[in-house]
Amino acid sequence: MPLMRSSGVLLHPTCFPGRFGIGELGAEAHRFIEFLVQSGQQYWQVLPLGPTGYGNSPYASYSSMAGNPLLISLEALRDRGLLEESDFANADGFWIDCVDFDRVYAFKAPLWRKACDAFKHQSDEQRDFADFCTRKAFWLEDYALFMALKHENGGKSWYEWEPELMQSKPDAIEAARIRLQEEIYYQKFLQYEFFKQWVALKEHANENGVQIIGDIPIYVAHDSADVWANSENFRLDPETGHPELMAGVPPDYFSATGQLWGNPIYDWDYLESTDFKWWVQRFEAMLDLVDWIRIDHFRGLEAYWAVPQGEETAMNGNWIEAPGDQFFQMLNTKLGKLPILAEDLGVITPEVEALRDKYEFPGMKILHFAFGSDPGNPYLPFNYPRNCVVYTGTHDNDTTIGWYEQLSDYERGNLWNYMGCIGQQGIHWDLIRVAMSSVAVLSIIPMQDLMGLGANTRMNVPGQAEGNWGWRYRSEMLNDEIRDRFASLTHLFGRAPHRKRD
Repeated sequence: MPLMRSSGVLLHPTCFPGRFGIGELGAEAHRFIEFLVQSGQQYWQVLPLGPTGYGNSPYASYSSMAGNPLLISLEALRDRGLLEESDFANADGFWIDCVDFDRVYAFKAPLWRKACDAFKHQSDEQRDFADFCTRKAFWLEDYALFMALKHENGGKSWYEWEPELMQSKPDAIEAARIRLQEEIYYQKFLQYEFFKQWVALKEHANENGVQIIGDIPIYVAHDSADVWANSENFRLDPETGHPELMAGVPPDYFSATGQLWGNPIYDWDYLESTDFKWWVQRFEAMLDLVDWIRIDHFRGLEAYWAVPQGEETAMNGNWIEAPGDQFFQMLNTKLGKLPILAEDLGVITPEVEALRDKYEFPGMKILHFAFGSDPGNPYLPFNYPRNCVVYTGTHDNDTTIGWYEQLSDYERGNLWNYMGCIGQQGIHWDLIRVAMSSVAVLSIIPMQDLMGLGANTRMNVPGQAEGNWGWRYRSEMLNDEIRDRFASLTHLFGRAPHRKRD
């Protein structure tokens, strides 16, 4: 699936406006699709869509294949007769510009259970529900049981459960399935509703020429259904369930001590012996949700940074080779040539570049990294290959205005010399123009930059455990002026859809 010259927007669904304290897959989501269409965009990039745990990070989900129930539109449940408008009487006092995840969950959870009870009496949907459960059984059965057990154990991580459950002993698992069947049904219902609403939104996008770029983190959370139900895929201590080696990256642009993510490292020898079955299933699950897949931390498929258990930073790790070539050969054999983008940031070696280029995956270029060194800087647009994706910044960067305000005199001088002049519309539009005019086949702009927002709207600060992922925009901020200016640049630089003449 070769990319055509085009552009799009980076925005996570939690960022949509709405009355219930968090973005949902309802009216504002569909309004955003219309904004993309009217401004000539052909791509919408999201972060991982899974259910989040501690820290609310979409990169630390309870499942790599499930959807986040917090995104379910309550109004859509009301419109289907599963809730009533009176159920929303206490929906006030939510933060408008940021998500209070704990409060949103406390408000929504009782309504989900009420909707589930009502759903059991809607006989016309039970066949669809049963079909959904059958189609998704390869991950849904384990996930629903995992969440039911987590609920039964007061939210404790799976490696804190009693040993028989922690180690998934067959008798204990079978007893749990019987004992927790009502809670298992409820967890499956939430997934059914998420996928029902997401598929409707994706169809709206696809029917109007917009494709969705999803994000597949290379690692999964330690406290997840993925690790609990497939422990053989990971380097774990069999007695405690703790990782023998932890994932992360060495010191880089984002952090002087590196980033210690703490995720368990894969047992790649075992995975290869199974023809990477779990990974193939993971990609199949992703392709049910999105049109393109961005592999986060792509370099970890060539070699990964492994940190011994007990370390408090990522500084004392080492690189270990991964079977990336064999992995992608198997994906191609099982699923065909896949629509993949490679997040190739950080410590990138010739071997990583060779793996990326062998499979013709577009890499990433970040303008915020372009002005701190000499003309050989690979992030300067005149050094780009065509087969790449250019961003002003990503979810891990500051907004362009926040970045500009913190630039050193040297970098700011380089930027001014490169630009020739600074425009009247703000530095964010200057950098958007540079991205859109570059030779990169795809240009993706974060919504905060389109809106000209400052550092207080940043999505994530790498290495900071709390206070991330919460930004939301207000409905009136997605206005005609931004739409028309963006559309003008999109057409000017040849990124608009090609329309057939009548």
